[in-house]
Amino acid sequence: MNVVTLGLRVAIIGYALIFAVVFIRDCLNHKEDFKGRKHVTLFIIGAVTNFFDTLGIGSFATTQAAFKLTKSSSDKIMPGTLNVGDCIPVMTEFLLFLGLVEVAPLTLISMIVGAIIGSLIGANVVSKWSVKVVRYALGGALVFLAVMMGCRLMEIGPFGTAGMATGLAGWKLAVAVGVNFLLGALMTIGVGLYTPCIALCSALGLNVKIAFPVMFGSCAFLMPSCGFAFIKKGTYDRAAAAWLTIGGAVGIFIAFCIVRSLPLEILTWIIIVVMLYTAVMFFKDARKNAE
Repeated sequence: MNVVTLGLRVAIIGYALIFAVVFIRDCLNHKEDFKGRKHVTLFIIGAVTNFFDTLGIGSFATTQAAFKLTKSSSDKIMPGTLNVGDCIPVMTEFLLFLGLVEVAPLTLISMIVGAIIGSLIGANVVSKWSVKVVRYALGGALVFLAVMMGCRLMEIGPFGTAGMATGLAGWKLAVAVGVNFLLGALMTIGVGLYTPCIALCSALGLNVKIAFPVMFGSCAFLMPSCGFAFIKKGTYDRAAAAWLTIGGAVGIFIAFCIVRSLPLEILTWIIIVVMLYTAVMFFKDARKNAE
């Protein structure tokens, strides 16, 4: 374990402990919020959605759909519930995947910092963009990149096999940081970072598994700040968030074992399917926005 990896582990563990103390204290001060709730249902939702989150699919959309289907949490405070409930699970994912594959420290740190800065100063610019345009652009980009990744796996045309690089340099590193900066900013308007980040890493020739510590690390350092704000204001479902956290831990460890043991080619095909599914969702949401 190098110094950078150790530093990141210490930082995220410390951040997670602080967040957990604040979260648990708030729950204990509002025990009445846990009475008469669908505890088993909420636990299952947390486990299943975070299982898929660990595979790179994301958990926000799936959790929101599950809440609506089971009528187990209010739409009004959904953003707070998701950011608080999935915060510690995402931090756990980062800790697990940080040691899954070797990542060049400069590439990992630069891309994480890019996303953090993007969320802090880029949000003011991105928030003024048309959501419809953003969704159509991202959907189209994901379809293009999914096709490119498929061609690379099948060695069609000018593409070779899946990338195996563990780090980036020069213009590729600059592009990676710049795009992750944009993705960090886009998170503030509800556009997930996971799938585009996976596509970015693959397109630049990185080992596809490297996208996991990058995307989890980006979100692990972004989400707590949002979570603290929602806890302070009390604008979240405490029971749902608590069960998302507990159930999420179970789902994460199951998915981690699957991802770790999957051959790279199979994992890449799964990711291509996820990218195409996400692209369809972007197009669908863009059409709704236009109507």
